[in-house]
Amino acid sequence: MSTDKLKVGIIGGGFMGRVHGRSALVGGARIVGAIGSSPERADAAAEATGAERGFATLDDLLAADLDLVHVCTPNSTHLPVTLKALEAGKHVICEKPLATNAQDAAGLLAAAQEAGLVATVPFVYRYHPMVRELRTRIAAGDAGMITSLHGSYLQDWLAGADDDNWRVDDAAGGPSRTFADIGSHWCDLTEFVTGDRIAAVSAQTRTVRSQRGGVDVRTEDLATAQFRTEAGVVGTVVVSQVAAGRKNRLYLEVSGTESSFGFDQEDPDRLWVGHRAASQLLTRDPDTLSPPAARVNRLPAGHAQGYQDAFDSFVADTYAAVLGGDRPDGLPDFAAGARSARLVDAVLRSAAADSAWVDVEA
Repeated sequence: MSTDKLKVGIIGGGFMGRVHGRSALVGGARIVGAIGSSPERADAAAEATGAERGFATLDDLLAADLDLVHVCTPNSTHLPVTLKALEAGKHVICEKPLATNAQDAAGLLAAAQEAGLVATVPFVYRYHPMVRELRTRIAAGDAGMITSLHGSYLQDWLAGADDDNWRVDDAAGGPSRTFADIGSHWCDLTEFVTGDRIAAVSAQTRTVRSQRGGVDVRTEDLATAQFRTEAGVVGTVVVSQVAAGRKNRLYLEVSGTESSFGFDQEDPDRLWVGHRAASQLLTRDPDTLSPPAARVNRLPAGHAQGYQDAFDSFVADTYAAVLGGDRPDGLPDFAAGARSARLVDAVLRSAAADSAWVDVEA
């Protein structure tokens, strides 16, 4: 392994490849190379991600002198691509969902553990300072008894009749689209801040656009679920990619007997705190944040800190685990990715059984 700059490769030159590339550079890595969707796209992938050069094939990239690879390819390719990377002795950051079913995700987790390599999944909303503040306050008992959890993750990028994307195709994206893509983020965030796992779900899904691009659609445009946690807390969530006007609105509210908390990913510098007598709106300020929140703070108060900053912090923590051997607090690894796959599987099984209650495999 390199002793100066971590040497990384990026697999995929689309939107997420660009996001990973920016975070890699901010994290001080040297992006040795990138590959695109075809040999002809190699140079374009390199330009998009900030890599030194494009490689024609995955084998060519993995043969290079690399410490870690970022897997930013369509969901159905995560299993073979990530297995190859692990077999080549590379640490891995794999986009979510880790795999398109729970069995494959468990296999990737086992492979990473057997290889003894750092393997992480970018559940990056964990890295907003006000999320860490929320987590710290809940752990300290500020909420009192948590009575309910509720929220949503709403987008509109597939609301139009002519909107289409590879994720719509279950052959490329897997059997779940909306819940696997964004519901997974909401569930991960909820379990992360509360320390309480979702134990059972009753879900329903709906495909609003039955055809896109002249092809039948078999993945869901939206999903709703009620759930109960291992501690007996009840909750609800709505996720949609066809909610006009909502761009990337993840909202989580934790209701408690002493305090309630609300976090909105589109307004990430603030945390709503509700009390019976009065409520307040906390604004991110490194001088007043708890130590766990201050650790992921990147900018002074009053300077907006958002999604890319959270991604930068996640990548920095992954690199720190590779270089130092220690796992920074809250780093989402392949165990989190496998956990998410089990949740998605439970939602699909419940929806297929007319919203029957389905236990989530621990």
